[in-house]
Amino acid sequence: MRIIGGDLRGKQILPPANYKARPTTDFAKEGLFNILANQLEFSEISFLDLFSGTGSISFEFASRGCTMVTSVEMNTLHYNFIKSSISKLGINGMQVVRHNVFDFLEICRLQYDIIFADPPYEIAGLEGIPDKILSYPILKDDGMLIFEHPAAFNFKGNPHFIREKKYGNVHFSFFSKKIV
Repeated sequence: MRIIGGDLRGKQILPPANYKARPTTDFAKEGLFNILANQLEFSEISFLDLFSGTGSISFEFASRGCTMVTSVEMNTLHYNFIKSSISKLGINGMQVVRHNVFDFLEICRLQYDIIFADPPYEIAGLEGIPDKILSYPILKDDGMLIFEHPAAFNFKGNPHFIREKKYGNVHFSFFSKKIV
């Protein structure tokens, strides 16, 4: 796995062999960041990565100049890997929080411009996670939630849904806090 853009482009992120996270593919990351690069000034946004796994998406935002990046990961092995990678890569402005995402939503007092959520595909209640995230005041009014999910789920009927992009088996649904 590698960082595909920004100042850290080409740097390898190599989780240990016993790592259980399913990282977003480089192909899907490239597609996602091609979309975002045309919409965002990365240095001006705050970013929250829920269910961080390898931290891959957080590293991409940090590499592109985002100065406020928060990664939330419950698994201790994954948390330690992300924390170690932040240090190895020399990233400033990125923090990793070891916490259950749903508990974190309850206690978080910050607001973010972009929230990315990539829960384990087998998690119970996956279809309700976007609404759960949007029910908390952590997304700025003009912010965007990006939700990675398998093909079996379709969010087009959600009143906050903006659009869906597909990259192979990876699906990204985009949501706005406003009802669209």
